[in-house]
Amino acid sequence: MSGTTAAPEGITNPPIDDLLEAADGSKYGLVIYAAKRARQINAYYSQLGEGLLEYVGPLVETHVQEKPLSVALREIDAGLLTIRPVSPEEAAAEAAAVAPSDPFAAPSDDARGF
Repeated sequence: MSGTTAAPEGITNPPIDDLLEAADGSKYGLVIYAAKRARQINAYYSQLGEGLLEYVGPLVETHVQEKPLSVALREIDAGLLTIRPVSPEEAAAEAAAVAPSDPFAAPSDDARGF
């Protein structure tokens, strides 16, 4: 191994400790934070062909075949995103906007015949 140095790398890059600082120390908050941003990035790529551009694209340079979650974690590590608390009204509005084709959405009373 002349001229090379072993550089141990953790499971995640950026390191999980740095990411937790950005999410106020909550690993559950970090998961939700990164997942929401990854969904936005995925929707951005899906809508590129349609010309809608409803979502903001990646804020960091991306690599070929890089997953949206990896991009979201790098954005969080770079400090390009901020967490803001969601009010109960905003949470209710977001829940009401769930698409009817969502397989995980709860069925409405009308759909069950009540």
